[in-house]
Amino acid sequence: MSALTFDKSELGNLEYSLQREMLSTDRIGGYMSTTIVCCNTRRYHGLMVAPIDDSGRTYVLLSSLDETVVQHDQTFNLALHRFKGVYEPRGHKYITDFEYTPTPTITYRVGGVILKKEMLWIHKRTQLMIRYTLVDAHSETRLRLRPFLAFRDKHALTHANMEADGHSYPAVNGVKCRLYNSFPWLYLQTSKPGTEFVPAPDWYYGFEYQQELARGYEGYEDLLTTGYFEAELKKGESIIFSASLDEMGSTKTIEEVFAASIARRTHKIDFISCLEHSARQFLIRRPGDRTEVVSGYPWHGVSGRQTFISLPGITLEQGHKEDCIDALDTLVREMRDGMFTGSASAEVAADAPLWFFWTLQQLEREVGAKEIWASYGPAMKDILESYRQGIGGRVALHDNGLIWASSEEVPLTWMNSTIDGRPVTPRNGYQVEVNALWYNAVCYTLELAGKYGDKTDKAFVKEWVPLPARTQESFIELFRLPEGYLADFVDGSGPDKSTRPNMIVACGLNYKMLDETMQLEVIRTVRQHLLTPKGLRTLSPQNPLYRGSQEGMPAERDFAAKNGSVWPWLLPFYIKACFDIDGDAFLPQAEEALENFDEDIQRYGIGSICELYDADPPYASRGAISQAWSVGAALDIHRMIRERSKGDSQAPKAAKKSGRTNGPKEKKPAKTKPAAKSAGKTVKAAAKSPAAAKTPKAAAKKAAGKAAKK
Repeated sequence: MSALTFDKSELGNLEYSLQREMLSTDRIGGYMSTTIVCCNTRRYHGLMVAPIDDSGRTYVLLSSLDETVVQHDQTFNLALHRFKGVYEPRGHKYITDFEYTPTPTITYRVGGVILKKEMLWIHKRTQLMIRYTLVDAHSETRLRLRPFLAFRDKHALTHANMEADGHSYPAVNGVKCRLYNSFPWLYLQTSKPGTEFVPAPDWYYGFEYQQELARGYEGYEDLLTTGYFEAELKKGESIIFSASLDEMGSTKTIEEVFAASIARRTHKIDFISCLEHSARQFLIRRPGDRTEVVSGYPWHGVSGRQTFISLPGITLEQGHKEDCIDALDTLVREMRDGMFTGSASAEVAADAPLWFFWTLQQLEREVGAKEIWASYGPAMKDILESYRQGIGGRVALHDNGLIWASSEEVPLTWMNSTIDGRPVTPRNGYQVEVNALWYNAVCYTLELAGKYGDKTDKAFVKEWVPLPARTQESFIELFRLPEGYLADFVDGSGPDKSTRPNMIVACGLNYKMLDETMQLEVIRTVRQHLLTPKGLRTLSPQNPLYRGSQEGMPAERDFAAKNGSVWPWLLPFYIKACFDIDGDAFLPQAEEALENFDEDIQRYGIGSICELYDADPPYASRGAISQAWSVGAALDIHRMIRERSKGDSQAPKAAKKSGRTNGPKEKKPAKTKPAAKSAGKTVKAAAKSPAAAKTPKAAAKKAAGKAAKK
């Protein structure tokens, strides 16, 4: 797959450069994000965006840093800002090169002056360092650095006010600033002894953030500068600027920290190495031995559902099983009354706890089934029991063996967009993916309990073993449509026949309730209506509610997000379903599906994969520039290909070029994972399709109505 490269001739073209955003994180919740020409186009952009307490909120502290080259009493400002319709200054015209590895690096040329800027976020501490090297100059050259401060929540904007403290206070070879007393000190220092700081507090008005305006939000901000640094540089000399919440004790320490940190950086040289680097940015370590997954940058926080879905791809595919275990243990430690808390609770996300079982199934490949049961068996049983007892008056197991989830306050599935407080896609009732996950969770728990459990676990197996067959029979009866695919959900009025991608989950799990014929029906429908080069559409284009573009105001985008827009995270379930049916014969299509993301690492979010895409060609990138479950999905697809291909990670590409697949053909995998022996014939029968698979609509409505009344 291709290397990460940029067209040097286009760097000065703002239509090219402003559409490419970079991201660096400190692995503890902070990040740097801006465009590759350092012009902020979002309120979420900034050189230092970081948490300052345990609230989980993140703040833009240092918005930008303007560099000015001074030579022969002439000034050349290398910065680029947009102020209410105009760009000023226009420093992008001096950019001659941009490199992303090992750290974002920009090269400027002003006459005979060549200046290189290397931007480095320090891991595990809130610190940004930028090293400026005067590569070439033929006369005395001075460098001026002017920081612009925001000190506000990343979701907000700041405006000129009398409360902000514009003073700078002495620090080691620099100053410290704090605009408001509720914030910590921000230390601004340099590595060159004797660098002068000139106090010159002033507000700059009307910074314009084009992406915010385009998305229908307020997009103007005022920023405060407290002064600027100025130092003389000689040819070949470097100066390091440091912004940190901790004061650096000496100029030598600044140089040592920078050198040690950049030496540890991995080189993002191709598609997979970029994704692996991106994957590591989602894992954050917080105080109190907490490991969490940021759902997406720059604006998303932590989501239980997305944590479970993304974890295998962003951790296990690099052999980082400890990170996966730490994140799972963080959630398990916080369980209350047999259920996860917060966004991982079924009370707010009906399917989230069921994805926990799916994650454990992926982790089993690394640690073994026995270890899974020893570590998580009690939590698995508690969660199943919570569903049986009912959760928050919203989620419950009905007598027909299916999970019913309904709420008038919040949408309980992943299709949770709202407009004016109302769900865009209300799905109250039996949801197809929730019940597919439920069946998978019960069968998996029964298998492990039967193999590795004690006497108490044997009693659990005896009590729960009749359930899977009942669940499967009810699922087929209610969800299989005469049209040859699965209903998206079923309520008291009957099945919802909207062609949506959630049904593919029922085909992409280890335990399936569908026989091969039914799986083929679903796959055929998904391929015909929903499959795109970037993932699966959320609605068939034949539906009158379909929206092919994510452009417009917030309400328009929220509507399109779940009524057309393409989501990459669903793609691995389609690919696994196809592998389970076709075996190695599906390898070329899987390789092509992965290669369709190849060019995405060079645009929008550099080195990563975005949250979602337009549903119509050319499938424009939308949403967060770097999304955990999107990156995890691509790496999971890479794993499936690698496991079926001989050689290293480049084997799939080579196989495609040669017109054949590498390695021996594998046997066609079983369509359902065998049940535990101790679970008896009942669970084994649950893997088969009941004869009454073609239930007429009237019968489905009647069955759903009865279940809803219980």
